[in-house]
Amino acid sequence: MGGPATGQLVNTPPPFEVTAEQVGQVFGVTYDDGVRDGVPTGIPNLYAGATSLHGIRIVTPDADDDGRPERQRRGAAGAIFMDGQFGTENGGGPGTVWKIDGITGQVSKFADIDTNSGPGIGNLTFDATHREFFASDLDTGLIHRIDAEGRLIDSFDHGVAGRPAHGLAPVADDGSVMDIKGATFDSEDPDSWGYTQDERRVWGVSYHGGRLYYSVGEKSEIWSVGIARDGSFVGDPRWELTVKADKDYAVTDIAFDNSGFMYLAQRGPVENRYDYSQFADSGKGEVIRYFRENPDDPETESVWVEVPQEYAVGFPQGNRQAAGGLDLQYGYDSDGNLDTSVCTQTLVKSGDKLRDNPSLAERLAAGGPLAVHGVQITPKELVKPANVPPFGSWFVDFDGYFEDPEVEGHVGDVAVWHPCEGRAGYYEEIPGGYLPPFYPPDFPPPGNLPPCIDVEDIRYYCTPRGLQADLYLHDHAGFGGDSIKAQPSNETKSRTPGVGVTSSQSHAPGKPYTVDITGHYPGDRVDVGLCFYRKSDKDKGGYYPCCKMILPLRTPAVSCER
Repeated sequence: MGGPATGQLVNTPPPFEVTAEQVGQVFGVTYDDGVRDGVPTGIPNLYAGATSLHGIRIVTPDADDDGRPERQRRGAAGAIFMDGQFGTENGGGPGTVWKIDGITGQVSKFADIDTNSGPGIGNLTFDATHREFFASDLDTGLIHRIDAEGRLIDSFDHGVAGRPAHGLAPVADDGSVMDIKGATFDSEDPDSWGYTQDERRVWGVSYHGGRLYYSVGEKSEIWSVGIARDGSFVGDPRWELTVKADKDYAVTDIAFDNSGFMYLAQRGPVENRYDYSQFADSGKGEVIRYFRENPDDPETESVWVEVPQEYAVGFPQGNRQAAGGLDLQYGYDSDGNLDTSVCTQTLVKSGDKLRDNPSLAERLAAGGPLAVHGVQITPKELVKPANVPPFGSWFVDFDGYFEDPEVEGHVGDVAVWHPCEGRAGYYEEIPGGYLPPFYPPDFPPPGNLPPCIDVEDIRYYCTPRGLQADLYLHDHAGFGGDSIKAQPSNETKSRTPGVGVTSSQSHAPGKPYTVDITGHYPGDRVDVGLCFYRKSDKDKGGYYPCCKMILPLRTPAVSCER
């Protein structure tokens, strides 16, 4: 970053660019895992979803012989989308997901939701465990599941299948479409664009810990649905929380760290000024984070805290310049140097007019231009009232042009490639998936009950200590456990001879259960003995109930260098 954070603009190398001529207008972006022909390369591909969040522009054939089509504000016979709207020259449309090859930079059409009439895609996420993508459809409200080759597999309908899980009436899509040839279409009125009803309109999507989290509507609710071992939707939708923010703005992006925090970014309502100056009503969108109650408060409806923590975004009054995108990044040391041994330690968020505040102009001038539209990079612990105003952040402009203080909504989503490798590598997906837990031979199961825990997801990291496994476990038997410890009781061995396993006995809600593994050979199966128990029982002293399980782990085939 060139030095400690002082609110300065960071000058970056000229970026690789993909133009609107190639892909049209896009908002949601995500990376895959960089696996090519079954081999991790460390070089991911980037995916981008077509959008109407940067406005809709239509034209009719040239009528005045100037060689150019006629731009239209309202729907008209013969109208088509303007070149640069959806990448139509490359076969794109409003439901297209584009792929940008991480090695060659080649742009190609990856997937197409051909039923989308114009509203486009809300956002995208990649599930590395099952090597599949999810895309939210602003036209129908469906969440589409797409395989690694770009084939649409199936979809989840929140309006019909999700809402009843929280006692809400089902809401089917009303069939509205964007009809740019019809008289009711107005390019400056998003209500005429054919969005599905707000109650079923899905915006942000994020896969985490065996579940797909998604946001719904402008008075945003966060929901989740389980993802089965074969990658399909489990059909267990769950209301997580209703966002508490000053404005009822859509949450267009969701991210998680490995400490149990959920991060949300709002984007102001869609605008479409004819002069291209404004695509969103910016200046009041928030970036916030939630964490689970510890212990859970039975008096509250959600397992998440009622009031989120907020970040200062930008220098303008109120510090709420969010443009709707966020992601997590490695840490940085006190001199601004990247620290890849610390994963998900920094929050990167997109925003408008990030360094524009006349009352601070003299101080800000030392750090570069004021008209910065791009991203703000902030250590994730700096929640308000810390970092107000955000002189503890770095800023990056998205296009290197600083004479445009009037524009709003030109910046969209942001994705960071941060494989969290520690010393040698970060491994999300193990071929063959994960194996189910089972009872130890010396611990006869009570009756014919199934194992008290099931595995929702596993993430592997290399750390300075060696291999670390983050376990996302589900207490499907209702045992009520909230803590684990490795077995045998000395906590230094696994059930696999010669392999050591240690675990922390403290566990915060929402965080994965973490075990460290040493002494194994890469690619080996390691049987980890676990005691699953309630911390409140243990704290009473003496004997406490413990459900004993063996969890077989397929370790990554690459060694963690030490």
